[in-house]
Amino acid sequence: MQLTDRQQAILDYLRAQIAAEGRPPTLAEIARAFGFRQARSAQDHLQALAAKGAIELAPGARGIRLLDAAGDGAPGPGHGQALHLPLLGRVAAGAPIDPQAAEEGRMLLDRALFFPRPDYLLRVQGDSMVEDGIFDGDLIAVRRSPVADNHQIVVARLDGAITVKRLRRTGDRVLLLPRNPAHAPIEVPADADFAIEGLYCGLVRRG
Repeated sequence: MQLTDRQQAILDYLRAQIAAEGRPPTLAEIARAFGFRQARSAQDHLQALAAKGAIELAPGARGIRLLDAAGDGAPGPGHGQALHLPLLGRVAAGAPIDPQAAEEGRMLLDRALFFPRPDYLLRVQGDSMVEDGIFDGDLIAVRRSPVADNHQIVVARLDGAITVKRLRRTGDRVLLLPRNPAHAPIEVPADADFAIEGLYCGLVRRG
């Protein structure tokens, strides 16, 4: 079974979501995760995966079943490995807060929970990302990266503070978008000290 890079990324995402949530994502959730403007794009990729025998599609909003070996519980290449991730502090899901970079500890987690492979964890403070399933107190996994695609969830530094938002670039404008109508978008001033610190890879919800 030969998959394109995007098909493999979506398959990894399906596996991670099923492992973390116990159920497949909806088309809308897949579209948000990959920055597709329409759910139809997600459907097209799922149909391609089904045609290659990686998944089976059934009626319903979450009608996806993994057919590959890793999805049936057997460890596939690069999956099922343990990650020993440092917890580095807090990140705001609201107004930016000051970062606390000191390592607070480490957690041993299943590699299959995340895509792409993360480098560290941050504790979320605030409720601005609830429509993307990120809640106050969650631990988010982050991959270090100075670049991101439009509409990806990013950890960004703005004038010395750290926040998690969706990135949107329109012309010369850079916006950090919340996923809660109670919060306003943050427009990054042209002269701001701004940088993308990393990409959102998934989360751990601690009961």
